[in-house]
Amino acid sequence: MSARCIMVQGTGSSVGKSRIVAGLCRVFRQDGYKVAPFKSQNMALNSFITREGLEMGRAQVAQAEACGLEPSVLMNPILLKPSSDKNCQVVIMGKVYGNLSAVDYHDFKPRLLKTIKRAYDMLAEQNDIIVIEGAGSPAEINLRDRDIVNMGMAELVDAPVILIGDIDKGGVFASLAGTMLLLNERERSRIKGVIINKFRGDLEILKPGLVMLEDIIKRPVLGVIPYTDIYVDEEDSPEAEIYRMKYLKRQAKAFGSNDAGLFSSEVVIKVLCLPHISNFTDFVPLAEYPGVNLSYIRRGMNIGEADAVIIPGTKNTLEDLAAIKSQGWHDEIRQLHEKGAVIVGICGGYQMLGMAIADPNHIEGTIEHSEGLGLLNVKTQIEKEKVTTRISGKVREGLPGIAGCLGGSQVEGYEIHMGKTVSVGDSYGFVTIQKRLGKDVEIIDGCVSQDGRVLGTYIHGIFDSYQFTSRFVNYLKNKKNNSIASSMNNGADTGFNGEGIFDFAEFKQKEYDRWADVLRKSLDINKIYEILNLNQK
Repeated sequence: MSARCIMVQGTGSSVGKSRIVAGLCRVFRQDGYKVAPFKSQNMALNSFITREGLEMGRAQVAQAEACGLEPSVLMNPILLKPSSDKNCQVVIMGKVYGNLSAVDYHDFKPRLLKTIKRAYDMLAEQNDIIVIEGAGSPAEINLRDRDIVNMGMAELVDAPVILIGDIDKGGVFASLAGTMLLLNERERSRIKGVIINKFRGDLEILKPGLVMLEDIIKRPVLGVIPYTDIYVDEEDSPEAEIYRMKYLKRQAKAFGSNDAGLFSSEVVIKVLCLPHISNFTDFVPLAEYPGVNLSYIRRGMNIGEADAVIIPGTKNTLEDLAAIKSQGWHDEIRQLHEKGAVIVGICGGYQMLGMAIADPNHIEGTIEHSEGLGLLNVKTQIEKEKVTTRISGKVREGLPGIAGCLGGSQVEGYEIHMGKTVSVGDSYGFVTIQKRLGKDVEIIDGCVSQDGRVLGTYIHGIFDSYQFTSRFVNYLKNKKNNSIASSMNNGADTGFNGEGIFDFAEFKQKEYDRWADVLRKSLDINKIYEILNLNQK
């Protein structure tokens, strides 16, 4: 089998390439084709660990889910994880290669072509269709000679290209026409059509512009996709997710719903939007949970009142800890804890909750040591080797506070960290890991404070575990309603409060179907099949 391919490129970052690739993957799968996503090079801090313990970009994980496939590093052979404006960690086929400057990586890229082609060919042998995603814009002419992710990738596998423009940003006609202008003749010949994404308003007003655009670029407009509230994992930053949540809130208000879904003020959860935040998708299950109002706190904002505060993962724990202190968030967190709020730290956030963090291998000019927030009796040392593993286990029984209500909950997730955290005083282990990379183990992860209201763990994706999240949310709801004593009993299922369980995995599958429906209504799917040189089944 040798798959047909089609590539989705954009006029810039965040125009919706990842979402459209996921949607097309779902459409092709619904039509009976075996389909897989591919992105040769990702630059993102939002990553995922496969069952083999290999690291890849989160967007290709969502796209694999839309295809009904297990995520594989073949779908994303090169992952770049920025650690500063000029340096990044390079991950090749799921394993850390090293840290390179932007200049050094640009020189290194040609050596990656064989790895990229080998990964693509392996996918192509197993599938009917490969939907390839570009990165940024193909019009970045300063990078053309060593491009491995846009037109360089298209030429490597002889892929036809669809170009995406974002009308929500404004200037979509100029961005599409300008991109075509900056491509050379060989590159322009690969563009088979364009799509306008994130449209709001009356399509009749837009239609004259579409006719003029087609006349200018000599390519068909394959469709106009409306802006929607549909959830598909984002990979680059939480900004798109924050924007989607604001859109949902506006929609709820417009329809007169003051307490519907996630915009009920019943439970308030705040997530700190750190400068180097990673794996922000860890908290989407909470944002979608009925009766939860989740928001991201950004630089210059106060945390304010909250029932729970979450400190997320980060690519630079010590610098982001310094940012928390400079913002005054450390004092707010302590005050909220004293008032009864639950404080949760994931990965780097867990490290920050401890007494101290040390990095003996720090780069000159960076932070070597810092006192932590002092809410957990642990200390962390940053190490050279990265831990990347998939795990499953359960929350330990007999813990105090909210941790006790979580006791016995089954959890699954993954670890991505470069630190070792050890207990230095009275505390409780949080989760018993029972399987690691499919092997039976018994390892204690994380830490719980003596009062049970500060929780730290290395497990990314822990809120994807519906039993854990249901108990977590219902504890907060019942605590806020002053009924915890009667409705919760050390983790018993009576804490579900009659609302049932929110299954995030099932929710995502329904969202992929909703998104595919939108694309079918908005795009000329028959024309896309023509570009693929395939028949719609």
